[in-house]
Amino acid sequence: MMNRIDKVFPKEFGNDYKGHKIALYFFYFFTILTVVRSLIHMFSADGGAQSIATIPLDTYTDGGASTVILIFSLWGLSQLIMGLLYVIVCWRYKSLIPLMYLFLFIEYLMRLVLMTLKPIETTGTAPGGVINYIFVPLAILLFFLSIKSRK
Repeated sequence: MMNRIDKVFPKEFGNDYKGHKIALYFFYFFTILTVVRSLIHMFSADGGAQSIATIPLDTYTDGGASTVILIFSLWGLSQLIMGLLYVIVCWRYKSLIPLMYLFLFIEYLMRLVLMTLKPIETTGTAPGGVINYIFVPLAILLFFLSIKSRK
């Protein structure tokens, strides 16, 4: 029986996923969500900063607004790189799904921590602000399902 550490850090990467199917299907969902979200941040005119995250860019100087838009676009690029890694895992290396769930958990947990430590002014509630509260417990639950052996 493969121990839990080997399930998270397999000695060999392969396409043999041994966890619960629900965790696999949710990972496909997270992958699609990550790639789509990254493209929105990269290619929408405001990087999604005002149109989605409700940051009042129209109250900023042109330089300030441009800086925020660039930062959102760069964030989108980082998300795209992670999303492409997730696509590769879905395609060829499903044995890494438990590790990817740990990364997802850390990412969404740290979003909550950083939003608390460094709050920003918004004119509404951004969808990402709400989703972070859902994805933290969901990612850890799916992590445990991904290391649970199928019967």
